[in-house]
Amino acid sequence: MQRRDVLKLALGSLAGAALAAHPAAAQGYPDRPIRLIVPRSAGGVLDIVARQYAEWVKTSLGSVIVENQGGGGGIIGTAMAARSTPDGYTLLLGSTSDLVLNPALNNKTGYEAKDFAPIATMAISVAAIIVHPSVPAKDLKELAAYAKANPNKLSYGSAGPGTMANLAGELFKSLAGTPDIVHVPYKGAAGGYADLIAGQVPMFAANITDQMVALHRNGKVRILAVATEQRLAIAPEIPTSAEAGYPELIAKLALGLFAPAATPAPILDTLDAVTRKCMDDEAFRAQLVKAGFEPVLGVGRRETAEFIGAEQKRWTPVVMSSGLKTQ
Repeated sequence: MQRRDVLKLALGSLAGAALAAHPAAAQGYPDRPIRLIVPRSAGGVLDIVARQYAEWVKTSLGSVIVENQGGGGGIIGTAMAARSTPDGYTLLLGSTSDLVLNPALNNKTGYEAKDFAPIATMAISVAAIIVHPSVPAKDLKELAAYAKANPNKLSYGSAGPGTMANLAGELFKSLAGTPDIVHVPYKGAAGGYADLIAGQVPMFAANITDQMVALHRNGKVRILAVATEQRLAIAPEIPTSAEAGYPELIAKLALGLFAPAATPAPILDTLDAVTRKCMDDEAFRAQLVKAGFEPVLGVGRRETAEFIGAEQKRWTPVVMSSGLKTQ
């Protein structure tokens, strides 16, 4: 079995015993299309997973319509999902950024993690530190040295304030001792790629995708390191942050399926079972790996809820000490 197939997002004992593989389906559910809200613009990491998932589950759930609701660093779409009728016909393809980081960063999101019923964790998306080829740095140590030798000249882009990529950039600045690197927020990572390729923004913190790996291999950008403990299946040639001399630079985004909190348990059980079956499919997991993700198996409703709680405890102090909290 491949390592990526059994990756548990460092959940350790949180995975626990799996739920029954085929709980009794909610009577008559679903009998109309399901709306799957993605709180980011099209082309980002959440959108990629949502569209692959929607395609795979159509034989079990029927039509699943992906609806991109970008803006506010994920707040707008996530709040919309939280306010939706809890009947199983509006779901959220959300992430650690949406359910953990945004509420910690902003008291006025209009939602909290408790407003959602977790269904499953599906994949990990790992952040990376990337530069334009004009930046004369081949690794993170050289980037730190270059930034110190050229104060107030470097800026970095990200998918938006409070995203995991943004925190990865800020964490690098803290660890490297380069506080004057200016953050340039975009409305989703895809919108900043053109500026990075053109050199208008010399540095980018983004979650790894197949597109970014292709740009790296073609020399359009240079990925200096991935912010995780192990090299990625999609790009084993790229060193980890630990190998690059920054073992504390860990920024991994958990992606999963959520429903409004009051959604009936039988519907959640049905969605859990369908999602487990989806994740058990080798071809589906291969699609995730090809797109730059690390698939997660066996992390259903209970385990996802426990993981969200653990991430709140881990990231809230980081946010409070980072100076990023806005309100």
